[in-house]
Amino acid sequence: MRLVFLGPPGSGKGTYASRIAPKIGVSHIAVGDIFRKAIAEGTPMGLKAKEFYDRGETVPNEISTGIIIERLSQPDCKDGFILDSPYNDKQAMEIDKNFKIDLVINITISEEGVIGRLSTRRVCRKCGAIYNIKSVKPKVEGICDKCGGELYQRDDDKPDAIRKRLNVYDERAGPLLEYYREKGVLKDVVTEDPSLPPEVMAEKIEKAINEFSGNSD
Repeated sequence: MRLVFLGPPGSGKGTYASRIAPKIGVSHIAVGDIFRKAIAEGTPMGLKAKEFYDRGETVPNEISTGIIIERLSQPDCKDGFILDSPYNDKQAMEIDKNFKIDLVINITISEEGVIGRLSTRRVCRKCGAIYNIKSVKPKVEGICDKCGGELYQRDDDKPDAIRKRLNVYDERAGPLLEYYREKGVLKDVVTEDPSLPPEVMAEKIEKAINEFSGNSD
């Protein structure tokens, strides 16, 4: 099954995708991760993207889309994937030319919920692992469980910055959501209580996927 997860910053789409992908036997493909990896490994599209990064310029849509398609074409995605998430509707259209998307999960969450989550998020300076001082706490306060690195709060995880990020997301996500809705593959999943552990919402999303695929109990 080929899935796309959408949602604003702080919706938890990457966290949920990383939990659900192994359970349904597909790869989790995070767009930010594959961009960094493509550049680091010097893939054909990664080298093209690096030229723009080195000049401090925005990577053109066709190159960023090419990096995604390049990654989705690899053997581990043969049986399916969870992609989180296309940047805009033009990117989604190009992906559709190469891979038929079966279902798009749109994770909705209130602005207050996002601010509550992101303002309590902490990131490891060393390995990038993500924690939350309310719901996903490290074993030792301020220290990463995985590598022992220092945990810190990103500047863009502060309330005013979060609101600006949400406005940017709403502007670009509107046409993207409409594109998938018109194709009849969009399923909204509402985050009713943002303070609950990630496993609760992951189970809700997995249930929606199983219902779509006819595997519900």
